[in-house]
Amino acid sequence: MTVRIKMRREADMKNPVTTLCYIEKEDAYLMLHRVKKKNDVNEHKWVGIGGHAEEGESPEDCLLRETKEETSLTLTSYRFRGLVTFVSDQWGTEYMCLYTADGFEGELSDCDEGCLEWVPQKDIPKLNLWKGDLIFFRLLQENVPFFSLKLCYEGDRLVRWQLNGSDMGAEFPDEEKWNRILDSVRGI
Repeated sequence: MTVRIKMRREADMKNPVTTLCYIEKEDAYLMLHRVKKKNDVNEHKWVGIGGHAEEGESPEDCLLRETKEETSLTLTSYRFRGLVTFVSDQWGTEYMCLYTADGFEGELSDCDEGCLEWVPQKDIPKLNLWKGDLIFFRLLQENVPFFSLKLCYEGDRLVRWQLNGSDMGAEFPDEEKWNRILDSVRGI
């Protein structure tokens, strides 16, 4: 293990709370293509806006700070959508507070972590994403009420996931399974 990876793991263990936000505009999400940051666990992936909470920050404080730092935008309307727990054999457990935002002020600026781009929501599945991201994108798309999602990875391979405490296995659901899952979380 390199010193840099070890330092990253130790830093992440001290601050395991993160935020991630998908800013919406005209049926598109603001996405960050992570191509600029060195030694990035998300290298070449497309992600939302966010990062690790700093000492004393609430998730909302972190959300607003990270959005300002990465985009120069100030959020004026946002919603806490879910808690995503990431478990990995390569880094410490992370608790990600997932948000969407539909109101903001300011002009978009360049980001030192990657390239920002408005991507139509229908095109999101075509991007280079973590496989688990496709699961929470579907939950967001279906406007599922607040949810708890646990994603377990070995390397970059999703090996198991849980939704609201129920084990869902390892496979990405087909449409029939999605319908059963969505009926269940909606209480139908």
